[in-house]
Amino acid sequence: AILEELEATRRVIRITHRRTPSFAVPEDAARLRDALGIEPPPGLPAALLQPVPDALGDVVSRYARTHGPFTGVQAAGDLGLPIAAVEAALAALEQRGRVERGAFRPGGRDHEWVDSRVLQRLRRRSLAALRREVEAVDRDRFAGFTVDWHGIGGSGSVPGRLLEVIGRLQGVAMPASILESDVLASRMDYTADLLDALTASGEVVWVGRGPLGGRDGKLALYRRDQVPLLHWPTAAEPPEGEIHERIRTRLTDKGASFFADLYQASGGGDPEAVLGALWDLVWAGEVTNDTLGPLRAFLWGRVRKVTGARPALPGASAPPSGSGRWYLVSDLLATDASSTAIQAARAEQMLDRHGIVTRDAVLAEGLPGGFAGIYPVFRALEDAGRVRRGYFVEGMGGSQFALPGAVDRLRIGRERIEPTLLAAADPANPFGSALPWPDHPGRPSRSAGAFVILAADGRLLAFVERGGRTVLTFSDDPGDLTATADRLALLARRRMRRMVIGTVDGSPAAATPLGTALASGGFVESYRGMILTG
Repeated sequence: AILEELEATRRVIRITHRRTPSFAVPEDAARLRDALGIEPPPGLPAALLQPVPDALGDVVSRYARTHGPFTGVQAAGDLGLPIAAVEAALAALEQRGRVERGAFRPGGRDHEWVDSRVLQRLRRRSLAALRREVEAVDRDRFAGFTVDWHGIGGSGSVPGRLLEVIGRLQGVAMPASILESDVLASRMDYTADLLDALTASGEVVWVGRGPLGGRDGKLALYRRDQVPLLHWPTAAEPPEGEIHERIRTRLTDKGASFFADLYQASGGGDPEAVLGALWDLVWAGEVTNDTLGPLRAFLWGRVRKVTGARPALPGASAPPSGSGRWYLVSDLLATDASSTAIQAARAEQMLDRHGIVTRDAVLAEGLPGGFAGIYPVFRALEDAGRVRRGYFVEGMGGSQFALPGAVDRLRIGRERIEPTLLAAADPANPFGSALPWPDHPGRPSRSAGAFVILAADGRLLAFVERGGRTVLTFSDDPGDLTATADRLALLARRRMRRMVIGTVDGSPAAATPLGTALASGGFVESYRGMILTG
């Protein structure tokens, strides 16, 4: 009845398309005539019957705008046109960015077409549906997921496995003192010769990220070709001094050099002064070496204090912490990549490292521009269907981005058999980084040499200060205390043979519930605290 009323007032016209009575607006009469061969009814004004440029393209475009993904055969059948004519019109529309071709529906065999704006709407609604499917998990589940994501407790002792581990760790600053003994060894059957082979061949490089006291510093590992994309200078002021400048000049003018060359270029004198300046440049991220031998010597070797005497460097020898070839990090940074490509590489690296990226995780790593700078890249990856955005972890804000596989692993979870002993500064430890530390009167931190103990379900059980002198506990459950004591015994046997636990939560260790569990596990009380016997 409504259509008949509109026809009576000439607001619609009656036509026949493929022997079927249909209706159209008068303004489309010429377009339908020129595109589909439909004769207009008599009595239309001449102005509505003028030839329409690209009438077929207009009709096919309108079909695309009012349908979901379709094949050329479907469109040709609905419009009553030859398939070749429809495909040609669609190809022209594709060139103008009006439609896209691809595989959009599950189970489709032929290539499909869809209007660009329809595809955007479908993507937005699909992403919204995916977000609704995911129920946020608690922080303990997320902590357990992080340990599993990093492969803690993994095995394997081949260069390929080490390259895989380094690929996930690229660019994150870690204390050099825990790199091999705690970080790499926790993920595989690590031996130093594996990393030495990769650095000597140039596949992997290390770059200083700031000093930590007198005999330690932070560093980052990279695959060589990723350095220009993933590395950025530290915010600290570069070291200044005559020797520092002479070392820079030598490396700039002559390229990679041995310590003897740097020593001579610095004017000779006290080798320790030159060595000290060289390591200032290393921790500032200006200079690096093609092996890890000098790094190990710096961390674990003895240091002679500089006195008024200025002994000469004998012959062409070099101190252990000065061995190998030194070169400028800037030699690794040449790239033609755009700022967009660099931001995209950093966003993908964050996703690879964390699986699920939160604002706090980005801020903890100190990426230039912070979360706001990398957020548009995450959104673009979401629009492309490569990542999901949602509320995956409770209390971590709404802007969380995740790899699809990571979401599945987070939801399924994995019940670990034993608690996990982990270096506090290990990127696999989310506390103090992606997650805040649980409330405690003590002050846990991600400091070098400290450890955390996580329960099988991801809960934080304890924090162990460097050297083991102080322990902070986060559960008074008897089972958790027994598990904590067991991990402390393991730590004492493997890493701290002289470990003495003096206090637990600010009280003498022996007088605490954990002290009772320690005593059952082989610890005995001494005048300094509790020590492991046997």
